Amino acid sequence: MSAVVTSAALCSDAVHVVSTSALPIDLENQIVSALPGTTVEIPATGHVGLAGVDLRAADALVCLLLDRVDDRVLAGAPKLRIVANCAVGVDNIDLGAAARRTIAVSNTPDVLTEATAELAFTLMLVAARRIGEGERLIRSGAWTGWALDQLLGVELHGKTMGILGFGRIGQAMARRAVGFGMQVIYANPRPVRESSAKHVELDELFSTADVISLHCPLTPETRKVVDARRLGLMKRTAILVNTARGDCVDEPALIAALTSGALFGAGLDVYVGEPGIHRDLLTCPRLVLAPHIGSATTETRTAMAQLCADAVIAVLSGRRPTNLVTRKP
Repeated sequence: MSAVVTSAALCSDAVHVVSTSALPIDLENQIVSALPGTTVEIPATGHVGLAGVDLRAADALVCLLLDRVDDRVLAGAPKLRIVANCAVGVDNIDLGAAARRTIAVSNTPDVLTEATAELAFTLMLVAARRIGEGERLIRSGAWTGWALDQLLGVELHGKTMGILGFGRIGQAMARRAVGFGMQVIYANPRPVRESSAKHVELDELFSTADVISLHCPLTPETRKVVDARRLGLMKRTAILVNTARGDCVDEPALIAALTSGALFGAGLDVYVGEPGIHRDLLTCPRLVLAPHIGSATTETRTAMAQLCADAVIAVLSGRRPTNLVTRKP
């Protein structure tokens, strides 16, 4: 629908839903069917961001992790009742400000678990076997044929997978590692009783594991949790994988470790300040780079959008959404 909100709409008591992005579901049809008379504003294609929408009359906002919903944004949306974030992480939303205004915040857990774990496992495999380097060699036309010492990688069978953050995605990663014949250890605020994996302290995770995969939320405690000191604890043959948040890793320290050979390889799907990328990452050796596609399967993105629609309909119908994450002010 049109991204223009008229003055009549601003004065109307009609319920108004705004999305900053086109979605792989028919959001308008679902909401109007459930709540007749509701107006739905959604871009025909792409992501217009918060700058491309008018929230003054909005009762509900569907947004992406690219949208920084802070106190200023919320102050400009006096009717807002819910922010439905089409992501599992909510570090792009000021939860305290939302709670003070009694605005519900929802996210999209569970449905992206398997897709994200698959991508993390893929990054590990590509880094371990230097697939990116091999493909570039072939495409360049410089490959001269098989050689005994060409692009030697590391085997994963029998090695130890270390997982930082043992929630849904971390446990899905662990299941895949066990299927590959790997041992699994993990660091988490609390032990997970249902798992046979070994709970260890954070520094032991870094010093013991052959692969470390990050699946933790971004919090003050996990910001730059992978710093120069912890990278220094890792084996020279180890691999780091990050599909969590870019700010969990000190990127200059990682670049230094890879460049010096102190770390065998790494695979990243998330970055500090993305979509901007630290220029030295682009030329860093034995580093696999993906453009934040952890949940990028048709099935998962559709399910994420559906959870947002369900949350909006629930709140506007006077019900508690299933995936409520608002904290107390």
